[in-house]
Amino acid sequence: MAEGPGTVSLTQRRVAPSILSADFARLGSHVQEVLDAGARVIHVDVMDGHFVPPITFGAVVVSALADVVHDAGAIIDVHMMVDRPERHIADIAGAGADSITIHVEATPHVHYALAAIRDAGCAASAALCPATPIEALADVADGALDMALCMTVNPGWGAQSFIPHSFAKVARLRALLPDHVGLEVDGGIHDETAGPIVQAGANMLVTGSAVFGSDDPAGTYRSIASAAGAA
Repeated sequence: MAEGPGTVSLTQRRVAPSILSADFARLGSHVQEVLDAGARVIHVDVMDGHFVPPITFGAVVVSALADVVHDAGAIIDVHMMVDRPERHIADIAGAGADSITIHVEATPHVHYALAAIRDAGCAASAALCPATPIEALADVADGALDMALCMTVNPGWGAQSFIPHSFAKVARLRALLPDHVGLEVDGGIHDETAGPIVQAGANMLVTGSAVFGSDDPAGTYRSIASAAGAA
């Protein structure tokens, strides 16, 4: 199940702009700008103030973006940085998410949560914090996962610097995962880190402040996508 419910495969090489760094006063137009530039994955960070200190947004924002994203042939990739994410999967899926990522550190029921995501009609992904060993995904890698997310910064805050040991961790994780499972990275991705992290084995690159914090989000998106060799 490497295909998202839309037309985008989670094993394709893609750059996924994160709305965490967008201008919320003009969120719809900001998202439209990167969609027009070629983005086909929009990343939405849901934070609860418990698993990570910040509080962001939830199903209401996913629902508000769903039509404009889906009309462009793109998908909504929701990263749930929340405690006990299995309690919120139905709401997020019902709002229009296509891919949902839960953190292995946030629930004792990783396999159950991943199954619930698929049952809700979404692609299932699990994330690892920088200090979490890749072996935490060993027992769900083949059969329960459509994608894995390797955090390349600590979750919860934008505009952090890329953690250098992530290159080696991504390479080890890629070797652990079956070929049909995508590998996403999130944090510190820009036109200088995009190429090397793809070479390490990642195919889905989340970028927030580099794109939406720039004066030209569309141009910056295209620059990072070019550096990554992304579709």
